[in-house]
Amino acid sequence: MSQALTKSPKHCGNKQGLNIGKLYKKLFLVFSTLSTTILSIILLVWLILHPTKPEFSLKEADIYQLNLSGGHLLNSSVQLTLLSKNPNQKVGIYYDELKVYAAYKGQQITVYTSLPPFYQGHQDSNVLTASLVGTGLPVAPSFGYEVGRDQTAGRLVLNLKVIGRLRWKVGTWVSGKYRVNVDCVAVMAFGPSIPTGPLTSRQGTQCSTTV
Repeated sequence: MSQALTKSPKHCGNKQGLNIGKLYKKLFLVFSTLSTTILSIILLVWLILHPTKPEFSLKEADIYQLNLSGGHLLNSSVQLTLLSKNPNQKVGIYYDELKVYAAYKGQQITVYTSLPPFYQGHQDSNVLTASLVGTGLPVAPSFGYEVGRDQTAGRLVLNLKVIGRLRWKVGTWVSGKYRVNVDCVAVMAFGPSIPTGPLTSRQGTQCSTTV
């Protein structure tokens, strides 16, 4: 007498579930391997090219107004010209958000002025100009005393700062946003007599840049 073997529907269902589970595991492994490979290639390209931070230099700075009113409220007007350079041969730079302001003795003396976003190609240079103003800005009680000391010493030191975000471009790949901070120092002759024109600095000094 022959004996027939039968499988219950429950047994078939369990086997089918195991096959689907194995398929999902294989797909997950394939996608994980592909993602790891792509990230490794991007990292390798990044390490090979290793973009150098942009260079900024101060070409000119002019103070047209720096007056106290009402005790400790400052009115200021500053005009500056910066030169921005991308030293990289194979990496472009997108400047998305750049804001400029002036500071004196650690105190901000103008409001933020935004610069329009721009792209900087390989080893390109761009001239950036900005008009900085401040109206009724509160400053420390010692502000007037510090300015008087600088006038006695014959020079005034001003910090011109740029803050913002940039992105690196390698081929068609564009990185995420990185914060950039630029600090330029302008040294201006400031004699005992009241100047007839603006206080001016045209030294072309190199600025400090961090990314």
